[in-house]
Amino acid sequence: IYHPAWAARILAKTRPPMHVDVSSTLHFCSIVSAFVPVQFYDFRPAPLVLSGLATGHADLTRLTWPAASIQSLSCMHVIEHIGLGRYGDALDPHGDRRAVGELVRVLASGGNLLVAVPVGIGRVMFNAHRIYWYEEFLRYFDGLQLVEFALVPDGDANEGLIYAPAPELVNRQSYGCGCFWFRKP
Repeated sequence: IYHPAWAARILAKTRPPMHVDVSSTLHFCSIVSAFVPVQFYDFRPAPLVLSGLATGHADLTRLTWPAASIQSLSCMHVIEHIGLGRYGDALDPHGDRRAVGELVRVLASGGNLLVAVPVGIGRVMFNAHRIYWYEEFLRYFDGLQLVEFALVPDGDANEGLIYAPAPELVNRQSYGCGCFWFRKP
């Protein structure tokens, strides 16, 4: 609930003329399409018919868009799965880094990229997903500016979003949710 709400609030503030999402939740894209036109792409295209929403196929490791062509882009809770074979994708231990490289490549100068991944004690959970150390994940986006970072902490306490938490708090998580807003200079 928190990471799509976080991203929707950013889009409500930035009001891009078009937003492109790669494989985040359909709930997020369908709701945001009520106030910002959204193009949603996934490995398995979604058969949704809503005004303001277009859908299509995309492979996050080989995006077909030209370099520096997308002004507003999101990819939430997807990168951590790429290359682990869980969703029929090829095994590739560097699949997540290839996906990040593609997102950075297609992001336009001055463009915004919203990313959410599991953060905390870095590890791979068999073929399910990766959990990233905060600093390690930031390095994947060298060359981009971190505009905002918010944490949805793990555990039973409902703390909501914690904005600009200390890296030590992030790295103590077992399975927190890291919400990263990047901008390309």
